[in-house]
Amino acid sequence: MPITQSTGTPPGWPAPDFMLPGTDGRDYLLTDFTAKEGTLIIFTCNHCPYAKALWPVFIKLHEEFGDSIDFVAINPNDDSAYPEDSFAVMKEKAEEWRIPFPYLRDQSQTVADSYHAVCTPDSFLFRNAGGTLELFYRGKVNDNWQEPDNVTTHYLRDAIELLLAGKPAPVEQPPSVGCSIKWKQT
Repeated sequence: MPITQSTGTPPGWPAPDFMLPGTDGRDYLLTDFTAKEGTLIIFTCNHCPYAKALWPVFIKLHEEFGDSIDFVAINPNDDSAYPEDSFAVMKEKAEEWRIPFPYLRDQSQTVADSYHAVCTPDSFLFRNAGGTLELFYRGKVNDNWQEPDNVTTHYLRDAIELLLAGKPAPVEQPPSVGCSIKWKQT
């Protein structure tokens, strides 16, 4: 499976707005995720091996930091080419994997495009600056997605801890790695 890496996005970049449907039957706006100290937006999916391997990590991070950080996952993949990424299957996976935060569908792919998301998963951690979400960290979750017991560097966890401690954004922001977003053919 080819690897795709995210491109650099400057710290302080403002989160683009959105309105997307969730697997729980509710529509969500970006402003629904501005009440806490930060927000983690994850572009992900159901079928990619990288995304599948990291779902448990995101769920565990939510267990640890969900009181202080809003979490939201967004699936932008073309479900006509990848039926496993359909909204119906997303609903099944949300229940099966017990995803404790909103899992949203970006059917038009405009939200993924506005964030310049390129792979699954592609993680964007934003600091809440008085109701405006400013990019704090975009990048890799950890240094060993295939062998969770052998992770030595927890990039995303470390970034969350820095954000919550009121520290500057991490200098090292290695790019997210995963399967390319499955863009619709036009």
